[in-house]
Amino acid sequence: MSLIKRPKGTYDIIGEDVPFWHHFENKAKESARVFGFEEIRTPILERTELFKRSVGDETDIVQKEMYTFDDKGKRSMTMRPEGTASVIRAFLENNLMSLGLPQKVFYMGPMFRYEKPQTGRYRQFHQFGVEIIGSASSKADTEIIWQAKYLIESLHLHNYNFQLNHLGCSSDRKKYKDALKEYYQEHYDSLCEDCKVRYENNILRLLDCKKPQDEELKEKAPKMTDFLCDHCSSEYQEIKRELKQLSIEFEENPFLVRGLDYYTGMVFEVKYPYADTVLDILGGGRYDHVISELGGKDIPAVGYACGIERILAIMKEEEVEIKVKPLSEIFVLGMCEEAEAFVMKIVRFLRRKGISVEHDLMGRGLKSQMKYASKIGAKFTIIIGNEEINNGIYVVKDMETGNQTSVESSWIENYIMDKLEE
Repeated sequence: MSLIKRPKGTYDIIGEDVPFWHHFENKAKESARVFGFEEIRTPILERTELFKRSVGDETDIVQKEMYTFDDKGKRSMTMRPEGTASVIRAFLENNLMSLGLPQKVFYMGPMFRYEKPQTGRYRQFHQFGVEIIGSASSKADTEIIWQAKYLIESLHLHNYNFQLNHLGCSSDRKKYKDALKEYYQEHYDSLCEDCKVRYENNILRLLDCKKPQDEELKEKAPKMTDFLCDHCSSEYQEIKRELKQLSIEFEENPFLVRGLDYYTGMVFEVKYPYADTVLDILGGGRYDHVISELGGKDIPAVGYACGIERILAIMKEEEVEIKVKPLSEIFVLGMCEEAEAFVMKIVRFLRRKGISVEHDLMGRGLKSQMKYASKIGAKFTIIIGNEEINNGIYVVKDMETGNQTSVESSWIENYIMDKLEE
């Protein structure tokens, strides 16, 4: 019978990868706590309409990448491709506005997009994201970017580059889209096939294309910042002023538009060198009309999401050191059948104290048990045989130094706890 393998674009998190995930998750939650964000957990499965109305029906995500199917009730369902739409749906459905504004929330979990697997990008991938719902102030935009910087630096990643742009109001974007149409009309035949479709349906997406010929055309295209009204221009200047006040360095990128239709106003991305390329590891911005698009009041919001797999790949590339706890701090080794009761007494006592303890489950001999204790990273091994039982004195081996100490059986648990506290 053939082996069943995992689907393409998915992977198993095992072995030495697990501590990296724990490290990121802990740092992400801590960074959210420091800035006052509360956790929210939404379903992986949502109604398809949620993403069509929020992300945008003409985006690549909706058109090409979503995992969508009809359930047994003939309802169209989608595995969530991103987190913000689900957060806003939860905000409305659970009437979180009644708790007061702003609502500051964070999420972390798997997302699903059918696309070509590449470095740090899978068909099942994971994101951490934060959202501020209810504030139209530039201070909320700054707060989001500040929290993103705090997270990245807490992971000991320092070669990041923040890129910033402003998409203006709806009137600004209409003028800008008209200018783009006029510019790209002269170069239509040079566009890739996807961009020819974007030209007709979603002209801003042309600026998001990564194909070389379209990148070259973009360099001479009109710039969004040249079409900002006085209000939006002033708002953009205020955001930049506040970032400089916080000593947050950034680079203005007038062609940054992001890949989702719901963005309005400020948008940003964080780019990071990896091997022979540069990865987008984090991005977001303001999305003031999503709540009204989903049936709520006209409430402003801003947020970002980061790709966890890409960040972990960079951490490994840069050899960022993380603290790895041993599988078990103590291994209790029984050398004979009579020792079993004495072994279990120690194991039971230490586990009740919250200490990670292991004992043999395989019927191994002395040498094999010592080898296993070393493999799991135990700090100390307690050795109990007939002689130790008869004398009432157990042997404790320091697995790092190899030193052995004789300890009275009545004092063994307290001795171990004292050693672990040193």
